[in-house]
Amino acid sequence: MSAVFPFRLRIAALPLFLSLAGCALQGPATRPELAMPPAWTTPVAATAAPEGSWWRSFGAAPLLDLIDEALAANPDLAQTAERVVQAELQLRSAGASLFPTVSAGAGTSARRSDGGQGPSSRSESTSASLSVSYEVDLWGRLAAGRRSAQAGVRASRFDLDSARLSLAAGVAQAWFQTLALRVRLDIARENLALAERLLSIVEVRYRNGAASALDLSRQRTTVLSQRAALLPLQEQLRQTEGALALLLGRAPQGYGVPEADFAALVIPEVAPGLPSELLMRRPDLAAAEARLEAADANVDAARAALFPSFELSGSAGLASAALLSFSNPVSTASLAASIAQTLFDGGRREMQVELNESQRRQLVEGYRAAVLSALQEVEVALAQSARYREQERAQQTIREEAQRALQLAERRYREGVDDLATLLDAQRTLFAAQDTLAQTRLARLTAALDLFKALGGGWSRGGGAEQPSARR
Repeated sequence: MSAVFPFRLRIAALPLFLSLAGCALQGPATRPELAMPPAWTTPVAATAAPEGSWWRSFGAAPLLDLIDEALAANPDLAQTAERVVQAELQLRSAGASLFPTVSAGAGTSARRSDGGQGPSSRSESTSASLSVSYEVDLWGRLAAGRRSAQAGVRASRFDLDSARLSLAAGVAQAWFQTLALRVRLDIARENLALAERLLSIVEVRYRNGAASALDLSRQRTTVLSQRAALLPLQEQLRQTEGALALLLGRAPQGYGVPEADFAALVIPEVAPGLPSELLMRRPDLAAAEARLEAADANVDAARAALFPSFELSGSAGLASAALLSFSNPVSTASLAASIAQTLFDGGRREMQVELNESQRRQLVEGYRAAVLSALQEVEVALAQSARYREQERAQQTIREEAQRALQLAERRYREGVDDLATLLDAQRTLFAAQDTLAQTRLARLTAALDLFKALGGGWSRGGGAEQPSARR
């Protein structure tokens, strides 16, 4: 009795030992060592962090409708959402491998044979069987595969969040460009009308002998040049409107982009927070980290594949020498355990371990590069926001001075004090100042969008992949 008890104790402790061995095969999670800067280089006075519906801060109601429509109908976003569904199905498949496999079967048959000289014979049979097989995950290979699938699901959800952020920023960018091009077209048309009005003045002065043929030719050239300048702007506007329609999941033909006052758009100021907080605020960084976790699990699975596999199986069945009947059945039952170890495969499994480790090291460096790139994107967006803000203020002053200069030049030309060249120069200066001001304002809006994207919008890692709405 004393000899049996230690043996039973060892048998009872065997599952604990095997589980601890499986845990020992699971290596530590790989995380790159990153020295995050304590603060941003560009000083920022804003204190409000971006919110979930960050596009509301531009103060444009049509933008909310556009982003809502894009999030609901964009085909590229729908494809990304389907990749999330596929990852979840792969997770279910990986989880199913942890459960036993149960199969059942049944059959019946009848056979008759007629001999040439001998008597005929007839046989009948009916059978049913149930079998169960289960691979004991001693070394954690199946569990590691499930962990890899779980990390893949998280990565796909983070990718969906990143796609939504990029789509919202792309819609806003296309709409801002459309409004800016419309303003530039209005400026070009106004300057064309001004040039045509000056041409009529020059024609009158030429007929009265107060202007030369050279003055008349110069002004006609100015009118023709400004008419030609409308064509590329009109083409850019058509292309931008078509690009916006595609983002919304619409056909570009016949789509009308909603109007808005370009000058009334609010250019928000947001606080970037600390550089270290960026790791929790960008879905693309979260996706890269999740893929790194999947690579860790893949390495664990490859290492576990080096060890023997252990499988339990059992079956039970009934058989009868009757057709479609279990009268006088014969029952059978079996229980088996098997262990298998590959003795030689040419080093394939060892190379698979090395391959997975190399892929993990690659993802570590990719994660490091993504973090450094994110830090650079925020710095560039902050610097551009500050620079374009100052440029717009200066450009507004330049435009006001150019307007006064043109008014004075036109008055002095009518009075005969200045020549046409002075008037044409003042006109070109005003046109360039107005056009540059519109482009500078668009650059400020673009810089604000870039900053929102660089900061991850209002995304947070705890928020998951919930469908955002512009109305929130």
